[in-house]
Amino acid sequence: MMQIKLRLTVMNFLQFFVWGSWLISLGGYLIGTLKFSGGDVGAIYGTMGIASLFMPGLMGIVADRWLNAERVLGLCHILASVILLYASTVTDSDTMYWVMLLNAMFYMPTIALNNTVSYKILELSGLDIVKSFPPIRVWGTIGFIAAMWTIDFSDFTKSPMQMYVSAGAGIVLGLYSFSMPACRPGSSGQKGILASLGLDALVLFRKGQMLVFFLFAMLLGAALQITNAFGGAFLDDFKTTHAGTFGVEHPNLLLSISQISETLFILTIPFFLRRFGIKWVMLISILAWVLRFGLFAIGDPGEGLWLLILSMIIYGMAFDFFNISGSLFVDKEADKSIRASAQGLFMIMTNGIGAWIGGLGSGWVVDHYTLNGVKDWPAIWTAFAVYALVIGVVFPFAFRYKHNPADVENISH
Repeated sequence: MMQIKLRLTVMNFLQFFVWGSWLISLGGYLIGTLKFSGGDVGAIYGTMGIASLFMPGLMGIVADRWLNAERVLGLCHILASVILLYASTVTDSDTMYWVMLLNAMFYMPTIALNNTVSYKILELSGLDIVKSFPPIRVWGTIGFIAAMWTIDFSDFTKSPMQMYVSAGAGIVLGLYSFSMPACRPGSSGQKGILASLGLDALVLFRKGQMLVFFLFAMLLGAALQITNAFGGAFLDDFKTTHAGTFGVEHPNLLLSISQISETLFILTIPFFLRRFGIKWVMLISILAWVLRFGLFAIGDPGEGLWLLILSMIIYGMAFDFFNISGSLFVDKEADKSIRASAQGLFMIMTNGIGAWIGGLGSGWVVDHYTLNGVKDWPAIWTAFAVYALVIGVVFPFAFRYKHNPADVENISH
């Protein structure tokens, strides 16, 4: 049993090492080295949202009906890695957009497939999934952090070498996936295409509060994409005014504090859910986004470094409190027959539509506050903070959900 857990731990570590190698630093490379505009960068990051609308569901159908899930996972990683290798040679924004869209079409499904393979192998091994998977999955976040540190200490944050590192890890993971225990197509293959894509859960929109919830899920998904796309580029622009400072010399190391915080705040979720309920936990998340962006607006890598570090710490609350509480809320409100589909719809709204809107919208804001190639970052981050603040003001009035502590106890058991 320990061997199975170790193998799954390695798989989860590599899964997010692949992503962490470029997700946070690519924006800085595109803007600082290739001189792409903010709109170009936003659109390129938005490709992950577009791919998330349909590719996870389609690859799920393949794994459900025709091909072992571990093989689909391996093929997707190898194809995504080959495409990323080609992306490292691209220097014009239009081509980069289409190449990264193709990469996203094969990488984004691996997030769900990684979970599917992990769940099936744990089940086949007779292990309790709820108890066994979280300690394994946390190594995914550690892998993401390790990748960011690798790129930072190798001085690849402004270099296409970050894509080589990611592609190399992706090919290793692809081959490694083929060696995992067989996860053969099962009875789940009998479900229809709409169910596999998560679209049969659209019936949840008939409930007024669920419609409101999914709309806010989309808006918060956009907030997450803003940080992914422009965090690295923001720190890179201090290289003339704060040359030699920690944040400029090691931007990925500084940004990785966000992921470290994420691993810690996830442990506080049960307490906050029981004490305050899902509605107020989500509101705390929204207000944390306000602080995340607001602290970026007034911080700098010099005397204001502590403000940037505080923003990184707050990110853990902003990310975890919404994603985990939101997922729990969806699971509780959805009928048992559409629980999986409801989670798929939650992903579409956050990582799909929300990420796409966030990529395009944030790119427009960055370009709006750019004059003669100089970006007014305080104004940019203030605009994003105001965006989150408006969501926070409207949310408690629009989302009328009453907390019942018994609901949380039922979820946890």
